[in-house]
Amino acid sequence: MSKKATLPSPVAKKKKVSKNERVSTDPEIFDLRLYVAGQTPKSLRAFANLKKLCEEHLHGRYRIEVIDLIKNPKLAREDAILAIPTVVRKLPLPLRKIIGDLSDTDRVLVGLQLRSATEIKGAK
Repeated sequence: MSKKATLPSPVAKKKKVSKNERVSTDPEIFDLRLYVAGQTPKSLRAFANLKKLCEEHLHGRYRIEVIDLIKNPKLAREDAILAIPTVVRKLPLPLRKIIGDLSDTDRVLVGLQLRSATEIKGAK
């Protein structure tokens, strides 16, 4: 019997964070939010793709917060989410957004600024 894939527990409540706490003291840590709508195949695929990419390219220097907009629709306002799934890179600054299931690895790497577009083109 195969185990059904699930997303990590969604954020139930948004805790208040002071402005000073939002600024990371370690610029190497990537603070990512993945906005989804339930346990849909596309949401699960986006989480799996993001986790795999982070493990391969950030080697544990990341945090992923999954926000289920079905359970917490008001949280979409904070990052102006218009489509799902969307990943938002909160840190390091500047803020970056990528929409979709994150299956296009090159696009995600450029979007998260882990690689430049010229590096991707040069490798092909």
